[in-house]
Amino acid sequence: MAAARTVPTKPHLWSIPLIVLGAISVLGALPTEQAPQATASVATINAGDTAWMLTATALVLLMTPGLSFFYGGMVDRRNVISTMLQSFIAMGLVSILWVTVGFSLAFGDSWHGVIGDPRTFFMFKGVGASPHQSLSPTIPLALFALFQLKFAIITPALITGAFAGRVRFSSYMLFVCLFSLFIYCPLAHWTWHPQGFLRQWGVLDFAGGTVVHMAGGLAALAGALFLGRRTAHKLQTVQVPAHVPYVLLGTGMLWFGWFGFNAGSALAANGIAARAFLTTNTASAAAMLSWIFFDCARGRKPSALGACIGAVVGLVAITPAAGFVTVGASMFIGTFASIVSNIAVHLRTKSELDDTLDVFPCHGVGGIAGMLLTAVFADDVGLIHGHTATLVNHLYALGIVAFFTLGGSYLLYMISDAIIPARVSDAEEAMGLDLSQHGESLDDAEPAPRLPQATLKIVAAR
Repeated sequence: MAAARTVPTKPHLWSIPLIVLGAISVLGALPTEQAPQATASVATINAGDTAWMLTATALVLLMTPGLSFFYGGMVDRRNVISTMLQSFIAMGLVSILWVTVGFSLAFGDSWHGVIGDPRTFFMFKGVGASPHQSLSPTIPLALFALFQLKFAIITPALITGAFAGRVRFSSYMLFVCLFSLFIYCPLAHWTWHPQGFLRQWGVLDFAGGTVVHMAGGLAALAGALFLGRRTAHKLQTVQVPAHVPYVLLGTGMLWFGWFGFNAGSALAANGIAARAFLTTNTASAAAMLSWIFFDCARGRKPSALGACIGAVVGLVAITPAAGFVTVGASMFIGTFASIVSNIAVHLRTKSELDDTLDVFPCHGVGGIAGMLLTAVFADDVGLIHGHTATLVNHLYALGIVAFFTLGGSYLLYMISDAIIPARVSDAEEAMGLDLSQHGESLDDAEPAPRLPQATLKIVAAR
């Protein structure tokens, strides 16, 4: 487990990523020979599909700021800005990685169904206005790449809720880069590339239950285990959410953006998109109500926080199934996942696991529930229709993805920590990451926490 180490900040080390970014920029500016594409003609582009996918892409990007408000409102006041920035910075980091090599790793020429050739679309070579017969037959390949980018952005942002309040910002940035390249891109290739081995098995993931939510939840669990418990958690101090209206705002943005997330995954303006839109809304509504009713049945008050968490769990659970199941099945999926995740959160609170914002019980468990229920209710191939092969393959995929993501993420945390210590010092944690990592606070008029003068001097010198 990572120890809370005190190391001096060396401003000149920030020149390293600056130089790397500069080199990538120069490389991208150089003229390159466009590789020939296996594409249809420009005349096959469908204007309606393109217009819808432009809208859906923007909706999915909106989810990441929504997530920042959702998480930012839940943490204590000392860590609001840092928690929100961890989501925003992913938009910058992953966008550059995706253009450089990420899209190629996820959707480039397949190597035995395991990973894409990084040379296929290096620096977006050949990614333009023409469609691609196997990836985007009716929309520009560039639009497909942009749509997939938004999924790649939000996945590492989901992880941040698990270690809110105790991670060093620079180490987190390094982890995001490693996770995106070595965990997210392979998972996307396995599941969504036409030659990906999980897709070839018949594993169904309409919009990211496995690639996004299971991956994010399991990586969050690895992060909580690696970084260890916060001091407040050890002392069993009750964490008061900084601003519940932020959580409500974030939930609204997420729910709104999720229509692009799920309905956009049809990659066309058609009946499948309409079905995904309907099942998404229904599952979230059922999950929100189920969370509140279950809380009240256990003697709790119906809280705004509970309603928001329940709604998001429903959105998570329906994601892999959105285009494959009926609206009635979506209601069951939302209700079931909400209750299971609620129980998982309760069990987590009884353990020593310090998953600050319950990312694994909600996104991880919700994603797993949705993945398995997809195999139960999917049209024609689901268990409810008398077919067992899909469920068996989903169980195999669950084991493979869980082992790869949990073990791989833990290894990446170790690597990141070896390069840049991941855990902030006790003094920085006590001050809060807003001030210790960014020199900002939620309310500049509010006095900083009173700490011993010696502690303040140590932090100021870093």
